[in-house]
Amino acid sequence: MVEELRIYPGPNQAKAWATKKHEGQVRKYTGEPYIEHPIAVSELVREHGLSETAIIAAILHDTVEDTEATMEEVVKLFGEDVAEYVWYLTKPPEFVGDRAKRKEHDRNRLALAPEEVRIIKFYDVFHNAGSIKEHDPTFWETWSREMTLLLLAMDTHSIKSLMPKYEEFVASL
Repeated sequence: MVEELRIYPGPNQAKAWATKKHEGQVRKYTGEPYIEHPIAVSELVREHGLSETAIIAAILHDTVEDTEATMEEVVKLFGEDVAEYVWYLTKPPEFVGDRAKRKEHDRNRLALAPEEVRIIKFYDVFHNAGSIKEHDPTFWETWSREMTLLLLAMDTHSIKSLMPKYEEFVASL
C-alpha cells in the first residue's frame, strides 16, 4: 500500500497565516505589531540552525493562545509535528487555575518537551525579557523568578548549543 505524501506549507506561509491571525494586535510595552515578536523568535531559531519544523512552530507559537486559531487548524495547515511543538509552547487557559498553577503546568509540560521546543521557548523568553525589564520593573521581579524556574525545569544549562553564549542572560534573571 502506498501512503499519500502530504506537503505542508513552509515558513513563508506560516508568517502570512500568523500575520493574518495576529492582525491588529500590538506588543504590550512597545506598541509594535505583535507579529514582530514571533518572527524575531523564529529568526533566532533559524540562526541557531534548528529544523524547518522548529522555525514554523516559532512563528506560530502564540497563535493558539492569543488569537482565535485552533490546534486543529495548525494540524490541518502545518502538520502534526508543527502542531506538537505549538502545543508544548501554548500556555494553559485561565480556567486551569491561578497564575502560579498555570506556570507550574508550563514547567511540567516544557520539562518533557523535545530539545528543539525548549530552545524555541528559551528564545521566546530571551526576546520578551528586554521589553519587560525596561518597561515594567515591578512585573520583571515576578516574571524573572517564574522564568528562572522554567529554565531550570527545561534544563537549559544542558543544551550545550545555548551555553555559554546566553549564560549571562540566564544569570540576569
